[in-house]
Amino acid sequence: MTAGEPRQDADARSTRLREYQEQLLERMQAAKSGSGAPIRQLGMQVGATRYLLDLLEAGEIVAPVPLARVPLAQPWYLGLANVRGTLVGVIDLARYLGADAQPSAPAPGARLVTFAPSLGFNCALLADRVYGLRQASSMQREGDALRDADNILWTPLSLAALVREARFLLIAQQPDIQ
Repeated sequence: MTAGEPRQDADARSTRLREYQEQLLERMQAAKSGSGAPIRQLGMQVGATRYLLDLLEAGEIVAPVPLARVPLAQPWYLGLANVRGTLVGVIDLARYLGADAQPSAPAPGARLVTFAPSLGFNCALLADRVYGLRQASSMQREGDALRDADNILWTPLSLAALVREARFLLIAQQPDIQ
């Protein structure tokens, strides 16, 4: 192995990442304008629930990074992560939505799904698994959920609506006043 090989490998990864991001941007623009392919969403799993996120609301998908704990924060607020030089608050969505499970080490396939910069909120959800693009228009509506051709139930999740929830914005634990 020569001294230049690790650098070439890093350059190749960077090029592939840039190409992937360009393809994703093209798809997002096509979805936004209504041209091209049908609107697709990002499929992810948190706990036992599978969610569909609008691609325009989702940012990067990265492997979990070490978290800096935040004292006196809500149990669902896992801490701060450095994602490509940006501090991002990491949320355990299952606990935020009421699951009583104690936080555990991320599963082997876990990912952080960051919020799109357009939402103006440096935040990420810890996903147990990310499934990639899903075509919601080909699914059958069942109440508030969607069922795909494989009979799997998906719950739509709006990150834009999430950041407008007052409870989501208050990460500090509230003292018990009696």
